[in-house]
Amino acid sequence: MAEPLSPPGVPLDLPGPPGTAVSLASGYFHAYTLVGVITAAGVLFVAFAFAAGRLLRPVVPTREKFLTYECGVDPVGEGWAHTQVRYYVYAFLYVIFAVDSIFLFPWATVFAAPGYGATTLVEMFVFLGFLAIGLLYAWKKGVLEWT
Repeated sequence: MAEPLSPPGVPLDLPGPPGTAVSLASGYFHAYTLVGVITAAGVLFVAFAFAAGRLLRPVVPTREKFLTYECGVDPVGEGWAHTQVRYYVYAFLYVIFAVDSIFLFPWATVFAAPGYGATTLVEMFVFLGFLAIGLLYAWKKGVLEWT
């Protein structure tokens, strides 16, 4: 009887005495077993570190330890402070334009490729037009005024 064909270096799972054939799936699942063992070791290490910290730390509750602590200054007044929205608006506008500027780099590389020049140029001007409309809208709404 002829030997069954298998890819080079891949043994077949043939019936026979134990240890004579290696299953195709054993190498596949061995990689996942290794990942599982490493994950379990990491989880156990973190659990051990937290447990050791809990057992070894001194526990002496005092009135001062239950006070709110912020930057070494004793808390004065109420806990709610008003934050002006303009800080968030400026941060949001920065993120929008920073992310949009990232899209300019791939455009510059594709623009240099033959056959894509006119198409990518039109697409980029449409994209920059949308950005300009958004910036004009924010300017007209008075969002960019720092008063």
